Amino acid sequence: MEELGRAIGARLRAGDLLVLDGPLGAGKTTLTRGIGAGLGVRAPITSPTFVLARTHPSVTGGPPLVHVDAYRLGSPAELDDLDLDFPGSVVVVEWGTGMLAGVSESLLTITIERPLGGAAVVSGGGADDDADMDEDVEVPVEPRLIRLAGSGPRWADGPWSAEAHSAAGGPDGPPLGGS
Repeated sequence: MEELGRAIGARLRAGDLLVLDGPLGAGKTTLTRGIGAGLGVRAPITSPTFVLARTHPSVTGGPPLVHVDAYRLGSPAELDDLDLDFPGSVVVVEWGTGMLAGVSESLLTITIERPLGGAAVVSGGGADDDADMDEDVEVPVEPRLIRLAGSGPRWADGPWSAEAHSAAGGPDGPPLGGS
């Protein structure tokens, strides 16, 4: 999730608004940590659950990252009361679905699905392993399905626009590689 966030963060600019949607433990904050790394902002990036919003200034001269957790907010008016700098920052809102009407005409929604269960068998026996680690060890696998959907003028010609999704044959759009 963090690596994906770095790739996304490298493409963002001031005024970008992202909504992260997914269940508890899906990786929203980990994705945001990667976005911050891609933007070059001051770390550490942790969940703003109890403070509602944190601003992470850039250490590279780019825009700051405003990280919002809207889980405990009851309405868009409460989000508006936070008086966030939407035009001058990259704003990432966890649990923001339905909370940002009228804030921006452009929005990148990132939906994270985490199927429950599943495990893979990972074999031991690497060069640095102890002799008794040659047996197979069961390690839990937590795959994620990520959907990026851009709407509005900012994302109209980008890889995550509705047109790109249609051209790629589905809602997942093109891969992150390339420009």
